[in-house]
Formats: sequence, C-alpha cells, structure tokens
Amino acid sequence: MEVGQIRQRRLSDNIVEQLETMILEGTLQPGQRLPAERALAEQFGVSRPSLREAVQKLVAKGLLISRQGGGNYVSDSLGSSFSDPLLALLEGRPEAQRDLLEFRHTLEADCAYYAAQRATDLDREHLLAAFDALQACYAREGKASRAEEGAADARFHLAIAEASHNLVLLHTIRGLFDLLKRNVVTNIGGMYALRSETRRMLVEQHQALFDAIMQGRADDARRIASEHISYVQDVLEEREEESRRLARAQRRERPVSR
Repeated sequence: MEVGQIRQRRLSDNIVEQLETMILEGTLQPGQRLPAERALAEQFGVSRPSLREAVQKLVAKGLLISRQGGGNYVSDSLGSSFSDPLLALLEGRPEAQRDLLEFRHTLEADCAYYAAQRATDLDREHLLAAFDALQACYAREGKASRAEEGAADARFHLAIAEASHNLVLLHTIRGLFDLLKRNVVTNIGGMYALRSETRRMLVEQHQALFDAIMQGRADDARRIASEHISYVQDVLEEREEESRRLARAQRRERPVSR
C-alpha cells in the first residue's frame, strides 16, 4: 500500500484557526479593531510575519478588513442579516413586528435556558453590567429616551445570548440586534401609552429573568423569558384592537358620498 506524504501545517493556519474561533465565539466582534501586530504576535507566541500571513488569509475570506496605516478590524458586516433599508421597511409594518415577537418567543426562551445552565463567572459579570444599565434607564423614568431604553433592553438580551454558549443562537441574536432594538423601541412606545403598569411589569419581568439565570434555574429562566414575550404580545394585540376600533368609529363619522 502506497502511503502519501503528510503535509505539514503552516503556522499561519493555526493562527487563522485561533482568530476564527475568537470571531465565532464573539471574543472578537464585528467592527472591533485587533490589537497591534506586535502585541498580538506576542499573545499568540508567533512571529510577526506568520501573524501577517494569517491576517492576509482572513482578509481574503472577508472576515477581517485591513486599513492602510489604521490597523486590522473584524468585518463590521458579519452577522448583519438585515440591511438598513429592510430595517426601515420592517419597522413600519405591524405584521412584521408580530412576526419578530413570535420569533423571539422561542429564541430568547432557549437563550435564557442555556444561559442559566452554562454561564461562567465572566458571563455573569457581563450580564450584571447589562442588567444594571437597563435598570438605570428604568430609574430615569421620563428622562431616558425610548431609543436609550430600547438599546439597553436589546443589549441585556444579547448578553443572555452570549451566556448561552450556543454559537448559532448568539449570532442569530447578534445579526438581529438592530431589528431587535427597533422592535423594543416601537413596542414600549405603544405599551406605555396603553397600560400604566407596563413599566412596572417590564422591570419585574427583567428582574425575575436576571435572577433565574444568575441562580442557575434553567427551567424558570425559560418560562420567565417566554412569559415576558407573551406579555408584550398581549399588550400590543390590545393596542392594535384599540386602533381598529378607533378606525371603525372614524369611518362611521364620515359622511357617505352618493
């Protein structure tokens, strides 16, 4: 039997694999600048030419962007599932908002379940920081803008996805981040106008979800996340029904041309 030669792997290929893993796991995020070449070579324990070769391979794959005199960056288009024009189109359609909530119902319940099971101490630190930022927005009632609150809410849910250690869930949530943020902003505007207790309910729901994850209560985390999205769905359906009743009443007030 003829045995072929074993091809020796290039050092740059090992560096490529490490950087790809860091991108996939979210250690390196879209748009983030890589450390300086010298520092990164020292971190990996490799020569600068080998690192440079690895970077060039990742640039060719579209994972990195190299800027002349400006360093190397993770491509900011990674995970961008929706373009800005499509975001604007979806934002203005109530049926798209409902569809996103249905999608979030399953996705975020699973994220919460796995986060409660798998979160590391570092994940819990990040989750605490995101939760504190959200609570700070709630505390500034009437002063924090809907956009600020929406961004803080979305970042909290993104932190949960990161703590789930499920790469597909993480990058799905990350790819939907802008759409999720806009969905939250749209939702809270209508919810606060319709029900006076909405802010209190959202505060309590996020607190309960945070506690369940931090305490490792996976089943409770999944249930609370599901109940949170269900509450939002119920309130928004009530708002849409109110809008339909108003539209019918306005039509009755208009004279019919003959």
